[in-house]
Amino acid sequence: MKPRVVLVTGVSRYLGTRLAATLAADPSIERVIGVDTVQPRPEALPALGRTEFVRADIRNPLIAKVIAQAEVDTVVHMNVIATPLGAGGRTAMKEINVIGTMQLLAACQKAPSMRKLVVKSTTAVYGSSSKDPALFTEDAEPKALPKSGYAKDAVEVEGYVRGFGRRRPDVTLSLLRFTNFIGPLIETPLTRYLSLPVVPTVLGFDPRIQLCHEDDGIEVLRRCALGEHAGIFNVGGPGVLLLSQAVRRVGRPSFPVPAPAVAVVASAFRRAGLVDFSPEQMRYLEHGRVADVSRLHAELGWSPRSTVDAMQTFVERSPRILNPETVLAAEQRLLRLASLASKEPARA
Repeated sequence: MKPRVVLVTGVSRYLGTRLAATLAADPSIERVIGVDTVQPRPEALPALGRTEFVRADIRNPLIAKVIAQAEVDTVVHMNVIATPLGAGGRTAMKEINVIGTMQLLAACQKAPSMRKLVVKSTTAVYGSSSKDPALFTEDAEPKALPKSGYAKDAVEVEGYVRGFGRRRPDVTLSLLRFTNFIGPLIETPLTRYLSLPVVPTVLGFDPRIQLCHEDDGIEVLRRCALGEHAGIFNVGGPGVLLLSQAVRRVGRPSFPVPAPAVAVVASAFRRAGLVDFSPEQMRYLEHGRVADVSRLHAELGWSPRSTVDAMQTFVERSPRILNPETVLAAEQRLLRLASLASKEPARA
């Protein structure tokens, strides 16, 4: 059954704005309600079209009145935040992510009009460690549970969402675990990291990364909001890139940092406001993470563009500091010099 009244949380954020605009352009939907604590950006208002903005905090039980009075039948929960700086600090971020989700689910549980819930989550719930499998399926257990930051919040959020599913089995529940977003416009910790003049990497590690183009992410959310796609789905492009390949593609020089100094460098970047990486995200830069997206393709009969193609759209927006071929040639020369230097003592 197609939705009649859709509520989108986090509508003032980039992805929330884009999703609300996409749904508002669909004439089969009677009303689209966007909820956030702050007004959407002025430049985003034309795109939102007939979206009705409601200034409300999902941490407040009053969100139940919004859902009940509008007789909302579909909720798309986009307001799970990945960056403490953008949320006003780690404490505020956790309150928005966890407490906000609890209040929203409580409101949805009480609403007799509710028929569908779509939740934007993350593959970060699998963690990152040296013991990880080559591919994480939706049923896989993490080898190392996230202990802090956005990833830990996402684990807690998913626990509450599953509890809601048990209490309201009549509601179609879609839990979408997205890989890292990338694209020509979106800004994330990863895109800011890859945009640094010199990209620090962890010495001795070259992790595999998997990406989801921003347009494809919106399309998956749209399809789940309009259709009946119950279950947990990994969402991302097929294929992978090594971090070193990604850095070369954007034409940035890399700077290997010894593992003991990584936390110090990350802290300095956070204080400078350059990149808001949590400890869990720093572990991702050591071990990477790749998810199996075959279930999504089987369910939707469609899949996002590949990781390589998604990366290319970001490369095209990024001004290059160095030509990738120049970076690769320099790396190869350094490796040859290091190899020759290691042989000299043996000859002596």
